[in-house]
Amino acid sequence: MIETDELVQHRLNKLARLRELDIDPYPAHFHRTHSAAAAIQQYETLPAGTESPEIVVAGRLVANRPMGKATFAHILDGSGRLQIFLKRDVLGEMAYDLYKQCDLGDFIGARGRLFRTRTGEITLEVHEFVMLAKALRPLPEKWHGLVDVEKRYRQRYLDLIANPDVKQAFILRSKMVANVRRFMDERGFVEVETPVLQAHAGGAMARPFVTHYHALDRDFYLRIALELALKRVLVGGIDKVYEIGRLFRNEGISTKHNPEFTMMESYEAYADYYDVMKMVEELVSTVALETLGTTSVMSGTETIELSPPWPRISLRQAILEHSGIDFQQFPDAVSLRDEMVARGYRVDPRMGRGKLIDELLSVAVEPKLIQPTFLIDYPIELSPLAKKKPGDPALVERFEAFAGGIEIANAFTELNDPMDQRERFRQQSLLRMAGDEETELLDEDFLIALEHGMPPAGGLGIGIDRLAMVLTNSQSIREVILFPQLRTRE
Repeated sequence: MIETDELVQHRLNKLARLRELDIDPYPAHFHRTHSAAAAIQQYETLPAGTESPEIVVAGRLVANRPMGKATFAHILDGSGRLQIFLKRDVLGEMAYDLYKQCDLGDFIGARGRLFRTRTGEITLEVHEFVMLAKALRPLPEKWHGLVDVEKRYRQRYLDLIANPDVKQAFILRSKMVANVRRFMDERGFVEVETPVLQAHAGGAMARPFVTHYHALDRDFYLRIALELALKRVLVGGIDKVYEIGRLFRNEGISTKHNPEFTMMESYEAYADYYDVMKMVEELVSTVALETLGTTSVMSGTETIELSPPWPRISLRQAILEHSGIDFQQFPDAVSLRDEMVARGYRVDPRMGRGKLIDELLSVAVEPKLIQPTFLIDYPIELSPLAKKKPGDPALVERFEAFAGGIEIANAFTELNDPMDQRERFRQQSLLRMAGDEETELLDEDFLIALEHGMPPAGGLGIGIDRLAMVLTNSQSIREVILFPQLRTRE
């Protein structure tokens, strides 16, 4: 039901007037010949003194300056703005009066010839116009500089209209995803699709969303990772495989987390985490160059350089340097928790040793990793799907990549020993029984696949939203997701 406040009622009256005149305010067909940008470009290429041919444009009316018998206005389409000029002597009195039924926000189409005004602006002299869509709600007050964050996120369409930089950021994101896909395709990876609804929510330590599958009369989970399905593809004989897909994790909402997000995961047979590290720094730098034209981007006020090579630092060294805690000196959760509390960290008493180490990473280290950096060699408790590091069974061959103070990628040398994997799942089950809901769930079908033999492989997950944050210098993930999850408004 449309709110009948004064402004809306005024527009409803105009809508009724158009219909009384037998004018369809929402016609089914209209064909333009040029976008705003193409019209301007065509005029600029005309030889001096050449009259512009008639063209047809369309867009949203975003500025209107009536001056008696003439009106200057601006329309906005996906390519930009174009000034239009309406004159009663050209349109005729009836058509010019009809234009008065137009409001800011309406979509109109216009036919005419281009010229340059005395101020130098390329403008369309309108010979004929048509209403394409009557807007019944006005654009927000001061829409040219819409800054209300709540309104920007909840009504993203207004944000896109009001803030050209926002629209450009999402166009850039689209190009970035296309360049990620091109990079992977050119390296011989095969793109596949795997199920969103899964009987087991595996592949990551996260709480899943649950839904009920009525046809089967059982609960299913929205996927939290792409990993276990893609590894089945490796078992099946496709040696290089990837997917760009939506994931769902039933976790908190913050500037770095959205419960629904996009990930690119890849798996390459006969590769290890060193091979994947090399691919990541090449991928990120190549995508930045192809998307932005440079490998140097801003993070806040600091310039970061994405070109390879990126430094490789052990997780143990990084945490020791930034927190003063050597986690290898604390072999169990109790002793590590006591040390963290003694140093002023607030910790959840239910956290296991792995989660405590992850907390140290998140709080003490991650915000300081502005330049692109690989942290390598993680405790086994944090990585139930990664292969043990030769010579040190307490660690696994895993890395995370950071840039701009956030994690952008996570990768392993993949565990392909089905006996070891089964035991890791068992250990995760014990943690869950102790109250930790964010653990890896046992997936018997995956274990059966692994028992058929999976080649040694390197696996990767890159957060598409996080990478977009880095390339657009965004401090919140909500700036790079068109429709971020928000708390319910009363």
